[in-house]
Amino acid sequence: MNAHLLTIGDEILIGQIIDTNSAWMSRQLNLTGISVNGKSSVGDTRTDIVAGIEHALSLADIVIITGGLGPTKDDITKKTLAEMFESGMSFHQETYDRIRAYFEKVGRPMPPSMQDQATLPDKALILINKVGTAAGMWFERDGKVLVSLPGVPFEMEYLMTNEVLPRLKSKFVSRPIIHRTLLTAGEGESAIARRLEDFEETLPPHIKLAYLPALGLVRLRLTGVWPGEIHPDSEQKLTAEVENYAATLHSTIGDLVFGTETQTLQGVVGEKLRGLGLTLATAESCTGGYISHLITSEAGASDFFAGSAVTYSNEMKSALLGVSPATLKNFGAVSEETVREMAEGAVKNLGSDLAVAVSGIAGPGGGSPEKPVGTVWIAVGNGTQTNAYKFVFGRDRAKNIQMAGIYALNMLNRFLDQLTHQDSR
Repeated sequence: MNAHLLTIGDEILIGQIIDTNSAWMSRQLNLTGISVNGKSSVGDTRTDIVAGIEHALSLADIVIITGGLGPTKDDITKKTLAEMFESGMSFHQETYDRIRAYFEKVGRPMPPSMQDQATLPDKALILINKVGTAAGMWFERDGKVLVSLPGVPFEMEYLMTNEVLPRLKSKFVSRPIIHRTLLTAGEGESAIARRLEDFEETLPPHIKLAYLPALGLVRLRLTGVWPGEIHPDSEQKLTAEVENYAATLHSTIGDLVFGTETQTLQGVVGEKLRGLGLTLATAESCTGGYISHLITSEAGASDFFAGSAVTYSNEMKSALLGVSPATLKNFGAVSEETVREMAEGAVKNLGSDLAVAVSGIAGPGGGSPEKPVGTVWIAVGNGTQTNAYKFVFGRDRAKNIQMAGIYALNMLNRFLDQLTHQDSR
C-alpha cells in the first residue's frame, strides 16, 4: 500500500513557505505501514491541480492533498475536486454551525465568505475539522482514495490523527514497516560506511540501512518491511528482528552513538547533566552564543545551565574569563592554551561545575597559513580536568559556527560519559 502527497499553493513553489506538512505526514503514514512513493507541489490553478491529482492517482493507492481550502478567491481546490468527481455542491449545516460557534466564541463577526466554507461536494465524505474552518474531504474512485486537507499544519495534523489515519487503517491492510534510528556524531558518512561494511553484508533483503547526514551528525536508519504473507504476529516478529540488528549496529559503532530516534544531542547532554546534578556554562568566541542557543532550545535547561560569556574580543576574554594577556599575545586567541584558560575561567568566574569553551576563525576572512579559515579550538573542563581539541572545518561561516556547536556538544557528551565511568568504578 502506497501514498502520494500533493501540496497546493504558489507560496510553496516560490519558496515563501516551507512544506513541513509532507514531512510530518510521511512519518505518520510510515508508522501506519503505508509507504510514501512520491511528493509533489502544484500552483493555484485549475489546470495544475487537475494534472497534479491525476498524476498522483496514477502512481499511488492513496493521494493526500494539502492546501487551497481557504475562504479567499485563490483557494479553488474544493471546486476543482467537485468538478473532477462530477459532484454537486451542498450546504453543510454541521460545518457552518461549528464555524459560527467559533466566531461567537472569539467575539468577532462571521465574514460572509464562511457561507462558502460550509458549501462542500456532495460526493465527498466530510471530515470534521474541530480546530479550524476548512473541512477535510474524502473521495474514492476505482478503489483509490483521495483526501483533501487544509494546509494549516495544526489543522492538517488534527484531521490526519483523528479522521484520516483511522479510516486508512480500517480500509487497507498494510504491510508492517518498522524503523529504528541511531544518532551519531564525530564521524562523517563515508567513514561510518567503511566501518559498517561487514554489518551491511549481514542484513537480509527486507531490512535496509540508510545514511542520513547533517552538519556534524549522521542518522542511521534501519527499515524493515515484512517480506511474506501477513499474519497477526507479523509486526511483532519484524519489530524483534529489526531491534536485534539495531543492537548489533549499536555495538559496532557505539563510540559514535549518542542517542536514538528523535533525540537531540543537546537534549541528551541536558539529561546527563541533570542526572549527575551538575551545572554548565559556556565561554564562546567564534560561535557568538550559538552553543547556548542549542542548549536552551530544550525545555528544562534552567535545571543545569548557569549561563554564558560571549567573549568575542581579547579584552573580554581577559576581563570576564581571566585569560592571561600573555597567553593571548604568545599563542593567539585561536589556540589550545586560550581555550583551556577560557574553560577554566568559566568554571571559576561563572560558578558552574563544567564549562565548554570555543575560539576559532569562522571566516570568510581572518585566516592564515598556520590557522586557516575554519580552524576551531574547543575545550571542555570541570576545574580539575580539561580536554582540548583542534578542528579544521571549511570556509563557510555559517557552517563553521554550526559545526563548532555540534562538535562542542559532542565533546561535552563524551566528557560526561567519562565522569559517569569514573564515578561507577
